[in-house]
Parts: sequence; C-alpha cells; structure tokens
Amino acid sequence: MTAPAQTAAEPTALVVDDEPQMTIIIEFALQTQGFTVLTAHDGATALHLLRTHAVDLVVLDVMMPVMDGLTLCGRIRARSDVPIMLLTALSQHDDVIAGLEQGADDYVTKPFHPREVALRAQALVRRHRRGGGAVIRVGRLVIDPVTQSATLAGRRLDLPFTEFKLLAHLATSRGGPQSWQELLREVWGTADLLGGRDVVKSTVYRLRSRLAGVPGGAAYIRTLRGVGYLMPDLPPDTAEESGSGDDESEDPSAG
Repeated sequence: MTAPAQTAAEPTALVVDDEPQMTIIIEFALQTQGFTVLTAHDGATALHLLRTHAVDLVVLDVMMPVMDGLTLCGRIRARSDVPIMLLTALSQHDDVIAGLEQGADDYVTKPFHPREVALRAQALVRRHRRGGGAVIRVGRLVIDPVTQSATLAGRRLDLPFTEFKLLAHLATSRGGPQSWQELLREVWGTADLLGGRDVVKSTVYRLRSRLAGVPGGAAYIRTLRGVGYLMPDLPPDTAEESGSGDDESEDPSAG
C-alpha cells in the first residue's frame, strides 16, 4: 500500500503482526488519523525497519511465531524509548503484565475497535512528543524533560520511557505521596490498566533498583504502606545513604 505524503508533524507508526488481515485493519485506522504506517509480519523485519526509519510508535501483537511480541518488545526497549502499544487477547493477563514490565506503554485487548487503537496511538505519540518545561532538580538528581534525560550525582541514568515518566512525575510531585491509582493516570494515561497495581509496583521496583546503583540513590523513592510512593524534597548536598527509608519491600515477587 502506498503511504500518503508525509508532513513534518505527521507521525510514523510501525505495525507488527503476523496476520496480514489484522495488519491491514490497523494500518487503515492509523492512516485515517494522520499516521504514515510501516508494516512487518515478523520480529526481524520490525527491527530492521526501526534501524532504517524514524518511527514514532510501535503497535505490536503479542502472539507471533519465531520471535514473540514480548521478546521483541524487550529488544526494542533496550535500544529505543519509542512508545509501544501491545495487541493482546483478553485472556492473556500475564502477557500484558510481562509486556508492560518489558517497557510497553499501553495495550489493547482483542477484539477491539480500530478507532480505539488509532486514538490510543495518538495519545501515546502526544505524550511522548510533549516537551518543554524547566529542568527539575531534587538533591543530586537532575531531570531534563526536553531531552528526556536524567543524571544522579553526575551519572547518567539510562531509563526506559515509562520509568523516566515515573521518575519525572515523582520529582515534580516531591514531598507528596502518590497512590498507585494516581500514578496510573499520570504516567500511563489511564486508571483502568489491567493489573495496574502490579504494573506500578514492578515499575517502581525497577526504577528504584537503577537509582540504587548510585550511592545514596535508594533514598529518592520511598514507599508509604497503604498510601503510595513519594520522592522526598532532598537538599542539593544530600548525603550518600544506603537505606531507602521504605516501610515495605518493593520486590514485585513479595507478598
């Protein structure tokens, strides 16, 4: 299918699905909302297109042969912060959680309305493109919303897109606890994410583990049992501490 002429503001989506008919349906829905669409029917082709094209969004089916969608999601996220939307069957609850833990940003369950996919795609691209705002400083943590980069004690933090959004939101809300429901709305853009509490808990755990790789970094995210999470308003000369001050474990396997 010949793609329409692309304008400077027009986003490009990569649709990855081994079912040609499903690919055509999603491609048409995205094009009606102004997307230029690339398609792939396997993981290897998708990775090649990501290397050779500027892509603003990946729409990815979970159930694919050879390289399944979860594996592909992890490989994409290891090299790019491009927004990823998963397509999954309603019964695949564990796959949804695993995909979000791999760094996916949203999901749609089958059967779905094509327009829902297109509108969610637009929302993901808008959130990802949204820049501006002053640099955020908390203690020795520096977050730049424009470049979507963060450093702690001068060390760059290599964060997937969702973890960066979570860190930035906690930093802008520092001193005030955020419930997992609030984090779902502000970071994931929905209050109805399947398994939402577990997704938030796992993402906080991974983010805290990255911060803890820098001396004193564990102090930047605290858990208040039964309340939520907060980033304390630390002074710039925060001492290096080993403890996190948490009231409960954030290991997602913990009961």
